[in-house]
Amino acid sequence: MRRLSMLVAAATLVALPVLAQPGGSPSTGPSLTPVTWERLLNAADEPENWLMYSGTLDSQRFSRLDQVDRTNVDDLELKWAYQIPQLDRAETVPIVVDGVMFITEAPSNVVAVDAATGRQYWRYNHPLPDDLRICCGRNNRGVAILGETLYMSTLDAKLAAIDARSGNLLWASEAADYRSGYSKTAAPLIVKDQVVTGIAGGEYGIRGFLDSYDPKNGERLWRTYTIPGPDHPDSQTWSGDSWRTGGSPTWITGSYDPDFDLIYWGTGNPGPDWNGDVRMGDNLYSDSALALRGDGGGMEWYFQFTPHDVHDWDAIQVPILADLEFEGEERKVMMWANRNAFFYVFDRETGEFLLGKPFAQMTWAEPELDSNGRPIRIPNMEPTAQGVLVSPPVGGGTNWFSPAYSPHTELFYVQAFDGEAIYFKRDEEYVEGDQFTGGGQQYNRPMDEYQSSIRAIDPKTGDVRWDYWIQPRSTAGIMTTAGDLVFSGTVDGYFFALDAETGEELWHMNVGQRVHSAPMSYAVNGQQYVTIAAGNVVYTFGLRD
Repeated sequence: MRRLSMLVAAATLVALPVLAQPGGSPSTGPSLTPVTWERLLNAADEPENWLMYSGTLDSQRFSRLDQVDRTNVDDLELKWAYQIPQLDRAETVPIVVDGVMFITEAPSNVVAVDAATGRQYWRYNHPLPDDLRICCGRNNRGVAILGETLYMSTLDAKLAAIDARSGNLLWASEAADYRSGYSKTAAPLIVKDQVVTGIAGGEYGIRGFLDSYDPKNGERLWRTYTIPGPDHPDSQTWSGDSWRTGGSPTWITGSYDPDFDLIYWGTGNPGPDWNGDVRMGDNLYSDSALALRGDGGGMEWYFQFTPHDVHDWDAIQVPILADLEFEGEERKVMMWANRNAFFYVFDRETGEFLLGKPFAQMTWAEPELDSNGRPIRIPNMEPTAQGVLVSPPVGGGTNWFSPAYSPHTELFYVQAFDGEAIYFKRDEEYVEGDQFTGGGQQYNRPMDEYQSSIRAIDPKTGDVRWDYWIQPRSTAGIMTTAGDLVFSGTVDGYFFALDAETGEELWHMNVGQRVHSAPMSYAVNGQQYVTIAAGNVVYTFGLRD
């Protein structure tokens, strides 16, 4: 990337708050039209809004707005910035409804602001206990909305319902006991008249699940465990009682196809992470894509990317749904760039494996999958007490940061990483509420010696169409637009735009803090904005007046 010395002075760009009444009700509340299921179904038809975590139910992260395009993106300038009071690194993707932006903050808070100015309407701070069990930061990645109610996951494993106009808490339902290592960090997904939400805590020996809640009162409607119990034949893929502490969390938001009434959701690694000796077998349904029926949560099909994972390669990437011509036939597909460094294409109705090809450096398996998509492992790549060098590292060929797809270019865009690490295992006894990992990993070289790239993949062939090298690296999500742009960011504080067809860099700005979230776009009064969270600031850009 080119580098400029421009540095945004975030402290001077703080949005001014509107005075709020006790309990969170603002003196001047936001105005918005209730968000019906019909609006969510057709979210792509109102690109001025960003109505859910991934923009639309198919999770393409494609904005139909085209005011900002390849010819004028270099005219983007900062319009406003919102300073998050907490110093934690933000991973939020805001949603925008009728000119109102809802931003989640660490550890489990949400604020409403004017999407044109950043001026605050109200704030809700969720009370948390002092003895949380979390592995990877005090994160909250976003909210869902239905009607006039926001739904937010909390670090103490609750689902909270908040009035979108006032910020008042309506109800909070406990999904599991946080003292056992359960937590919640991901934005929920609305599916018809349900709030579907996952669970985190895979490093604590939890038993993963996916839940559905009644949006009116928080009553749980169904729960699907991501590890089968002893009465299920797939429990035989776990030796002994290891399924009880097997992990397989669901800590990133999934996707939904209304035509098939199928919810698609990824599952995390089995536990303990690096010592598979105590859980022999494939360990279903860890590291898998699940297709669950919207009514009742029953499993329609599943696909396991990494059987008996011993490298912590969670399959919690966001699944992207699209219709495209594949081998001369129109197919409804699901695309998935996995942490294990393979890119996959499936028939999303049946789960049929269509294509699999490496997209990042990998040494743990042969470069070709078998006819069913199962990896062909290379011997002696499992962790040992002395350590074994393997690609990819624990961060994977990619990780949880959102990929994107453009129906204009028909390309899939992913944040890729070419690296390696030394993996270790150790004996470890499970203690409820304590981390249960069975080993670890360490990089054998400085991070800036590895390659990080945005890669544009042709989903019809699995070939990389172009590769945009990022130095030192990136852990940011991606957005594409009808202006044929790709937006993303870097760990050293750059936010940038690329040509979606060629990968050419067209614009960048130094925002001064690590970008560890995904961009989104919306419009107010006919002006398109692009928003990104970096560090603990939410920055919003628009074209020069």
